[in-house]
Amino acid sequence: MKKYIFKILFFTSIVATLGSCEVEEFNDLNNAEVDVFEENLTRGDLQDLVGGILYSSRVRLGTYYDDCGVIGREYYRFSGSEPRFTGDLLGREGLILDNNTFYITGPWGARYRTVKNANLIIGFIEGQDLSALFTSAELSGTKGFLKTFIAYELLLNLNLTYDNGIRLDVDDENNLGPFVSRSAALTGIRVLLEEGANDLANGGAEFPYILSSGFDGFDTPSSFLQVNKAISARVAAYQGDYPAVLSFLDDSFLSLDGSTLNTGIFYNFSLNQTDIINPLFQAIDGLSSANARVAQPSFVTDAEVDDNRLEKVVELDEPLSQDDLEGNFALFRYETNISDIPIIRNEELILLYAEANININSTETVNALNIIRSSAELDPYTGPTDSASLTDEMLTQRRYSLFAEGHRWIDMRRFGRLDELPTDRPEDDVFSQFPIPLTENQ
Repeated sequence: MKKYIFKILFFTSIVATLGSCEVEEFNDLNNAEVDVFEENLTRGDLQDLVGGILYSSRVRLGTYYDDCGVIGREYYRFSGSEPRFTGDLLGREGLILDNNTFYITGPWGARYRTVKNANLIIGFIEGQDLSALFTSAELSGTKGFLKTFIAYELLLNLNLTYDNGIRLDVDDENNLGPFVSRSAALTGIRVLLEEGANDLANGGAEFPYILSSGFDGFDTPSSFLQVNKAISARVAAYQGDYPAVLSFLDDSFLSLDGSTLNTGIFYNFSLNQTDIINPLFQAIDGLSSANARVAQPSFVTDAEVDDNRLEKVVELDEPLSQDDLEGNFALFRYETNISDIPIIRNEELILLYAEANININSTETVNALNIIRSSAELDPYTGPTDSASLTDEMLTQRRYSLFAEGHRWIDMRRFGRLDELPTDRPEDDVFSQFPIPLTENQ
């Protein structure tokens, strides 16, 4: 991995309740401004550094979601200046995914930058005596928060490269650990989450910094521990470890209440000139094939009548087309340029609960699915309750509930159903994974 991926970029977070950030860039490991963190970390410094994590975790998110959304056939990404969205990502006429272009190097590098920065902050905490400024509980809670973020960022990169694996050990940029398999990566991520959970459990009443409004309700060590457990449940589902999914959900913020579907944590965006706006927002008025996200037609045609989740797309006056692809419904999952993007929320947890119970307690699966169906204004599920039928129904509900949130491609892949995704041109391909970026220099 080239060192530029690990260049230190810390940003000062302000006006946390609005989720906006002022940007202050520090140069590299040898810069005096960074050295002072290693020797004299203050409470104000820690606020700034954690703000940097919240900033960098949102960098290149749009590319990550487009990768998952386009390959997962949730939507097309039309761009007059970038043909690779309709070419490479869809495997047009034999094209394959490039290991040295923006759609993998961008999100991959951004996620590892956040990992590196979080590891550095942990090093600052562990490398000096801070007992005069922080309680041991505050430092423990901070390490738990950071380890949870590290695990989540690693999981996003593994979602892209899948069986090609990821590096888990990246603490020392001059001595990077090897690439590990998908199975080993999931195990390592889960271990890191468990370490973070232990730290959060000893984290006291409050964090020694303010988090953005995307963490409202989960901005203390004890409440954020529920987030850690929710992410752990997702990881356990990816491992097929359903008893563990249910155990983690028991300790998460899962609520089998249809009025709490949007409870969770979110990426925030703002119009502050030094902040980031929602990268998936698009204004419907004046939308053209030069820059648009258009729903793959089957998202609408496969839906049940009166499913209110179809409000996540908007019918256009005229279809948009590019490269022999056409759609008449534009993505409208995010209605403004400052709409939040979920990191994890209760609707996903209910669906994880349904999934985990398919072969354990089918009655609970049906009950959970009916909570989702009711919230979508659909009648209760009356189909068969065998494993295959319930899996079909669960994946259908995930398709519509989690539309454009980065799950469809991953879900169909982990259930061995990529061949069920629609291909709209005769020679298109559905890829299972991205190659390791050339910048890794394996």
